[in-house]
Amino acid sequence: METQELHRGRLIDHLQLVVKDLAASRAFYEAAFEVLKIPMAGSGEDYFWADELFVSTASSKAANGQLTGRHHLAFQAQDKAMVDAFYKAVLAHGGRDNGAPGERPYHPGYYACFVLDPDGNNIEAVFHGEAQRSAPSVKVTF
Repeated sequence: METQELHRGRLIDHLQLVVKDLAASRAFYEAAFEVLKIPMAGSGEDYFWADELFVSTASSKAANGQLTGRHHLAFQAQDKAMVDAFYKAVLAHGGRDNGAPGERPYHPGYYACFVLDPDGNNIEAVFHGEAQRSAPSVKVTF
């Protein structure tokens, strides 16, 4: 059996979005994850994933339920420039503006942008300001 690794230890364990048009979603998220330096996996016809996000069609075995519409999902960015690059990349790949990059009132240093993905989900990229992580993630090997 092949050794596999999972990286866990952040607030969200995983999130699944059920989408209408997987090809449009794949193009959108490929652009987003390229900017955020997050590898994407899954070449199946009815799903793909990156880190703790799973995206599938309604007919996928991975999906239970129906299309749900507008969810909010925030990705961490390394700096303000990454937030800006994320915004440009996803708008060029099917995203719609829902709040241009800028400071937000949530806490000092909160710099974010908001876009709607092809299914109307509210997707955010956020830089919380200078900080230091205790570890990049928890590595689980099995």
